[in-house]
Amino acid sequence: MEPKRSWGRALLISMLVLFLEAALALVVAVVYGFTQESPNAGGTYALALPLLAVVGAFAGAAVSLALVLPAVWLSEALGRRFGGREAWWWVPPAAATAALVPVVAGVVLSDAADWGVAVKSWLVVTASLTAPIWFSRLRRRGLFGSLALWGTLVVACAGTLGGIALHTGLLEEYRPPTITPAALVGTWSDGRGGTLTVAPDGRVTAFGVDDHGMDANVDIVVNECTGEGTWTFDAGENPWTQRVDLTVHDCQWPAWNVGGTAERITLYQYIGDPDAGHLYELTKTRGGS
Repeated sequence: MEPKRSWGRALLISMLVLFLEAALALVVAVVYGFTQESPNAGGTYALALPLLAVVGAFAGAAVSLALVLPAVWLSEALGRRFGGREAWWWVPPAAATAALVPVVAGVVLSDAADWGVAVKSWLVVTASLTAPIWFSRLRRRGLFGSLALWGTLVVACAGTLGGIALHTGLLEEYRPPTITPAALVGTWSDGRGGTLTVAPDGRVTAFGVDDHGMDANVDIVVNECTGEGTWTFDAGENPWTQRVDLTVHDCQWPAWNVGGTAERITLYQYIGDPDAGHLYELTKTRGGS
């Protein structure tokens, strides 16, 4: 016989399931990030795990109280009303109803709502809420411990399999292209009118290329560099440490990093905090080789 409903216990189970879902999503995001063209290659998430755990606990409690527990009550009420008993098949409709709350709030608060994005968000939130609602309505003894054990094993196995896939090459890890100085010669554009022309004799000409800086901890464009100067290339020890130094009068650029792919090389700098992943990029134009 199942024990009587304890909403406090249901809250803890909901928080646990939401935390495990978030941990699994984080593992997938990190592994996927290593396969994508990204200067941070997914590692930033791992460094932020302690902070994410604390924030996740508060977020899990808030989501559980605002969405999951009301949906548990709704699923049980619908079952008793239309079937005479609490049936599992009322969980998805209850989850879909609860998911409408944050999605509708987002649409209302948005200046220009995208209904396609709204529908996709609703489906994702519905799927994310279904598991915590399902488990929170169960009244089995020892459920919390079982979920913690098996959920942790699933997350650990996902991380292990992802690591093996990256190590064996089953999933190809992103690396910047290895270039030579000759690959830099040509015209580079930021796509907004700023251009950089690199000559083979070590000269460079800039026109309207952004020079970013900080003002009251806010990143701003302090100068649009226009003028002539020189450039040098440092191959570094590996593709990640390749650097291009550009010296143009009145421009305070740090060394530029090499990114992109072999077919589409980019030069980039971080805008603000590197962990945020915001970049200012220059891409070689088709007629610039």
